[in-house]
Amino acid sequence: MPIPALDAVDLKILRLLQDDGRMSLADLAGKVGLSSSPCLRRVRILEKSGVIARYVAVLDQRAVGLPVSVFVSVKLEKQREELLERFARTIARWPEVLECYLMTGPRDYWLRVVVPDLATYERFLKQKLTRLEGIASIESSFALEQVKYTNVLPVA
Repeated sequence: MPIPALDAVDLKILRLLQDDGRMSLADLAGKVGLSSSPCLRRVRILEKSGVIARYVAVLDQRAVGLPVSVFVSVKLEKQREELLERFARTIARWPEVLECYLMTGPRDYWLRVVVPDLATYERFLKQKLTRLEGIASIESSFALEQVKYTNVLPVA
């Protein structure tokens, strides 16, 4: 389904659902000034078109025993399509990698890895990342403090 043109009501629905994805339909409809049926219709269109990709519970990283965030930049030996695809497929299977981006500039990939401690990161590095073929270099930076984190997009 094609992505619909988003009007002011759609944007308000998106802002509200990003803040509280468990909001009842009645509350959502009331806050956007619609009755329940047209509000539900709009939400379903946003879901089917992929504007709303999914609903999730956002966990506190420390509370679940994963306090260490490591930002890893990876440079490949060559930027051939098959190497890029193989790297991306492999990384996608590793649960400790929360984010992975193909980058421009001097590095090819940027990853965010979460682990309970330094020893676990060392095992991840030695037993997984360094064993991938085609990697020229790996640089790890450890986050000391999370200043800001959000998954809320600034929709107008």
